[in-house]
Amino acid sequence: MNKLLATAAVLMLAAPAFADSHETAEMMAPSGDAEAGGTLFDRQCMACHVVKNDEGEVLAGRNARTGPNLYGIAGREIGSNEDFRYGKSMAEVADEDLVWDEATFMSYVQDPTGWLRETLDDSKARSKMSFKVRKEDEAADIYAFLYSLKPPVMEEKSE
Repeated sequence: MNKLLATAAVLMLAAPAFADSHETAEMMAPSGDAEAGGTLFDRQCMACHVVKNDEGEVLAGRNARTGPNLYGIAGREIGSNEDFRYGKSMAEVADEDLVWDEATFMSYVQDPTGWLRETLDDSKARSKMSFKVRKEDEAADIYAFLYSLKPPVMEEKSE
């Protein structure tokens, strides 16, 4: 009986650590089609955004500056691109230490102002991004494309 209780206790203690690591990996992995996302980026995003790596090489887009550079967006803190001047509401979200994962990205690109209003609990919040990705699967594909250009660095949790 004591062995059974000890085993149950160990499993209960280990469950949160397993859930956290599983959640992190699941949260970061894209579900969309990166190839389709590249085509969609060219049609829907490149007028305002560029994907330029740290060496200055343009991976997608044409060096547009209306929106921030989307290189490394997967796993990056929201509003943390130092080379871009965010709107007031997005700057407020940046103070929340939130990270771009697939679900957050998809929610934002499908309704930027609505996402900001909900996230900030402020009915007057506004996004500078007026374009909306209409279809959920297209938003997932665009995220998968951006993720494929620079996947986030998975940090090992120290115990």
